[in-house]
Parts: sequence; structure tokens; C-alpha cells
Amino acid sequence: MATTETSYRVVSLPQEGRDGDGDRVFVNLRRTLDIGAFGAGSAFQRKAGETVIPDHHEAGPGGDRHEELYVVVQGGARFTVGGEEIDAPQGTALFVHDPGEMRTAVATTDETIVLAVGGPRDHAYRTTPAASQEGFWEAYWAKDYVAALESTKRGLELYPGNANLLYNVACMEALLGNDDAALTALAGSVGQWEPYKDQARKDDDFVSLREDPRFLALVR
Repeated sequence: MATTETSYRVVSLPQEGRDGDGDRVFVNLRRTLDIGAFGAGSAFQRKAGETVIPDHHEAGPGGDRHEELYVVVQGGARFTVGGEEIDAPQGTALFVHDPGEMRTAVATTDETIVLAVGGPRDHAYRTTPAASQEGFWEAYWAKDYVAALESTKRGLELYPGNANLLYNVACMEALLGNDDAALTALAGSVGQWEPYKDQARKDDDFVSLREDPRFLALVR
């Protein structure tokens, strides 16, 4: 029986990176290739000395305690994992098994590409809370805060009460001028994840609430 679908999909990482805007381009391979078994993405950095993998860990409320494998497929990078530096020329594979360990990488040559593959050890892969808000960042950077809020609320349908998603709800509600809704969501977020208090104090999304006693009480 004829079919219009194939059993495989193909993406050119160098081409996807060069087609993007900015010096650093992230290609969401999980979404682009419709991967359901694990998380996968690639980061392309045009300039040596600039970040290719941002500083982060996988144990916060936006993640799902993924272990991550990084493979330098083009160029070179210098990783820092738990404060220790690792030089990673092309062909290097680096596995970070501790989800809570901070990690970052800087490109050491122009046009560096790093492939990242991850998933949890103790249960089947599922979309992380941060990734569940499909389209959030595109809407946010376009200043379409209504659409960004809706994407985050869709994520909350999968992860009710998640601190990361509630924080983003609070940001969008504040930007839309809905102070009470923003404060309610922020209370739920910082009540679960203490580091969001410091983040909220510095976050320009909450500039309209900076002097509100209720906001100050939540983030102190």
C-alpha cells in the first residue's frame, strides 16, 4: 500500500544553524524530527569565545532530572561542569549523569555545533515542564503576551501547579497588567522553588509590581 510518509526524517545541523538569527542558534530536534523517546537538540555558535551551551542544570522545576550527553560535532568547545573545565574538540562526547550539576560550554572555534541528547534514568521520557509550553518563547520575544500566557496555561494542563510554569504565568499576567493574577501565580511558584524569589526581584517583567507591598512580601 502506497504511503506519503517515510520511516525517517533528515535534518542538516550546519544548515539549520546558519539559517537562524543571531550568533547562537538552538535547533529543537525533538520537535523538528518528532522524537518521542528522548530529548534532543543542537546548539550552533558562530563566534569563538561565546556561549554555546548556557549555564544550567536539569534538577529544577522546569526540567525532569535528565541525564545529558553532549557531542561536539563541529568546531570545539570548553565545558565547565561542577566548576571543572573540560576541553572538548570536535568528536568529544561528554556525559553529565548528575541532573543537579551545573554545566555550561563556550565555543573555542567559530561555527561550533554541539548536539545534546537527554532523558531521565528512572522513568520513561516525557516532555519537560519547560518544553510543554510550546511556542512560549516565540510569542514572548514577539511581545504577544496573550499568546505566551495561553501556551503556558496549556503546559499547566500537563503539569498542574508546576513552579516554572506558574512563574511564567506570573510574568505574563504582570506584563498584561493583571496584578492580582500575577501575584497569585507568583505566590504558588516561589512557595515551591526558593530561587525564584531572587529571580523575580531582578526580573523586568515585574517592573510594574516592584513597589507593591504584596510583591515585596513574596520575594523577601
